[in-house]
Amino acid sequence: MRRTIGALAVTAVVGAGVLTAASPGDAVVAARPKPTVVLVHGAFEDASAWAPVTRKLLAEHYPVIAPAVGLRGIAADVASLQGVLDSVKGPKILVGHSYGGLLISELAGTTADVQALVYAAAFIPEAGETAGQLNSQFPGSLIGPDTTHAIGPELYVNAASYPSLFAAGLPALDTAVAAAGQRPILAAAFDEKIAATAPAGIRKFALVATCDQAIPPAAERFEARRAHASITEVDSPHAIATAAPQAVVDAIHRATR
Repeated sequence: MRRTIGALAVTAVVGAGVLTAASPGDAVVAARPKPTVVLVHGAFEDASAWAPVTRKLLAEHYPVIAPAVGLRGIAADVASLQGVLDSVKGPKILVGHSYGGLLISELAGTTADVQALVYAAAFIPEAGETAGQLNSQFPGSLIGPDTTHAIGPELYVNAASYPSLFAAGLPALDTAVAAAGQRPILAAAFDEKIAATAPAGIRKFALVATCDQAIPPAAERFEARRAHASITEVDSPHAIATAAPQAVVDAIHRATR
C-alpha cells in the first residue's frame, strides 16, 4: 500500500512538473518584443502629423519610427526610406497615411521582416497605377486647382482649403498650424507610376475615413477590398491620425497579433 501511494505521489509530482515546465514557454511567447512600428506620413504634412499616435504607442512600449519623407516622388522617397528601414532589425509593421500608402506598398516587397501593412486613409496601389489615377476614379476629392497652388515644381494646399481637405471638425487653430507648416510635394509625384504591388503574403489592414475629402472614401474602400485588407470604417476626416488616433492604434494592435 505504501509503495503504491509513493508511486502515485511521484507520478503526480512528475505530472505537475511537466505542466509547470510548459508555462515559462507561454510567458516567453507573451513577452516577446513588440515589432517596430514605422509611421510614414503623406503629402502636405510632415512626421508631426503622427504625434497623437506616436504618444499612444510609446506609452505601450512599442518601438516607433516616424521618418521624414522628402515628398520628391515615389522612386526617390522609396529609396530614401529604404535606408531607414534597413537599419531597423527585427519584425516591423509599416503604417502609411495618404501618399504614404504608395510608399509602404513598394517598401513591403524590398524590406525584411515586414509583419503587416496598415493603411490609414491611404492609397493602396497596384503596379503601374498613379496617385492621380487612383484619386480620380471615384468622385469626392476636393484636391484640384481650386484648393492647391504651385510654387515652381512644388504643390501646396491653400491655407483656406486645408480645413475642408484634411481636418473638417478639428480645432481651427490646430488646423491653421498644420496648414502653415505643411510640407510641399512635387506635383509630378501624383503622375509617377508605382513600380510594384505589395506582396500578397503580407497581412493588410485598412482604415477608411468616411468623412475624407482628400481621398474619396469610395476609393479607399475599393482599394482595400481589392488588396484583401481587413477593413475598419472610421468617422474621421483625412487627418485620421489626429482625429482618431485610437482607431489607428487599434489597427496596429490587430496587425501585431
